[in-house]
Amino acid sequence: MRPLKLVPENTNIDFLAARKVAAAISLLLIIGSIVLVGVRGLNFGIDFAGGQMVRVTFAQPVSLNELRNKVDGLGYGDATIQEFAGTNTVSIRQPVPEGGDAAASKAGAALRNLIDTNYPGAKVGSAETVSGKVSNELFQKGALALGLAMLAISVYIWLRFEWQFGIGALVSLAHDVILTLGFFALTQLEFNLNIIAAILTIIGYSLNDTIVVYDRVRENLRKYRKMDIVPLLNLSANETLSRTIVTSLTLVIALATLVLLGPEVIFGFSAAMLLGIVIGTYSSIYIANPILIWAKVGSHSFVPRDAAPSGAERVSKEQR
Repeated sequence: MRPLKLVPENTNIDFLAARKVAAAISLLLIIGSIVLVGVRGLNFGIDFAGGQMVRVTFAQPVSLNELRNKVDGLGYGDATIQEFAGTNTVSIRQPVPEGGDAAASKAGAALRNLIDTNYPGAKVGSAETVSGKVSNELFQKGALALGLAMLAISVYIWLRFEWQFGIGALVSLAHDVILTLGFFALTQLEFNLNIIAAILTIIGYSLNDTIVVYDRVRENLRKYRKMDIVPLLNLSANETLSRTIVTSLTLVIALATLVLLGPEVIFGFSAAMLLGIVIGTYSSIYIANPILIWAKVGSHSFVPRDAAPSGAERVSKEQR
């Protein structure tokens, strides 16, 4: 039985013919994501926003506006109420009252009493409390982790390849992170420490995919000294396409299953990962590679002029 091949041998797709269109689309998405984050903001979870969060499952559908008015009437500040789609479950987040643990316990007891009195049959889960100081520290450390990870990755690629490759990887990673943040600003899914972990994982995957393509680009730059950079980048992308599709498709199937059938508690993480895999694969070809063209990368950039080429030279159809 012959093995199934998702990508036929000798595939020759002209990916970079659409590089200007892809760059324009990516630029619009980046600008849109930045505007969304600035205008709508992120729906910070209790990890970052601080406060006390309780998840309540009601016996029947409830009016969120009515519920919000009643919770606000307790006098502990404006409550943030989020409904989970397709269920009668909502999360109620209140600011942490001044007075330490005693005040937090009192606020939690008041909320439970309100729910029990006004909504018979409702089930109140355990309360989670994070102080404002702790939430600020978590947010700062999370942002620092993302920044340092991207910086370290760029330095690593710079040392392994050349500075042009480092810039390409950094721009590609920034593209992936900004679009992911824009997605969370648009959907208002809860942004918590799980999402930071998802973004770090996306950075790692995108980097791995980019390095595979870059490694083949470097090999081909040494092997095909007379080939122009655009057909050489297309060749490299096509030679690694089978690995890219198999890896990405495997992850997409697993993550799509988690998004559709997985528990609610990891929905945001799974959605972030699924989006990240798709845009990470896209950016490895349409962001990281075109940067090399704009940076004037060629065989002369890395191989001494007096060095003999290793292997037979290959000339693209455009050069024949």
